[in-house]
Amino acid sequence: MKKILFLCSRNRLRSPTAEAIFKGVEGWEVSSAGINNDAEVMVSTEDLEWADYIFVMEKMHKKKLSSKFGQVIKNKKIVSLDIPDNYEYMDDRLVAILQAKIPSLVQ
Repeated sequence: MKKILFLCSRNRLRSPTAEAIFKGVEGWEVSSAGINNDAEVMVSTEDLEWADYIFVMEKMHKKKLSSKFGQVIKNKKIVSLDIPDNYEYMDDRLVAILQAKIPSLVQ
């Protein structure tokens, strides 16, 4: 089972969309969280330790993660998807971008 964590700022639009569209993929266990203090579901040390793959939506998320959880993520590969905060939850364009990027990044 591949454990995949999607992160964005507030866990309201991008990362929950990613979680929703990949939840049914066989062999994948997915979760999502936010990095900001006002996130719907805030990322925890346990989330980061659990994940085999960590995807952030923007490079700044990676920097925030490093600053908040440096020791926890020091041996983790974190991939920035470079998806700006321009989409609503389950926006067709966002879904298409995620479906084009994610499968090839998970081995």
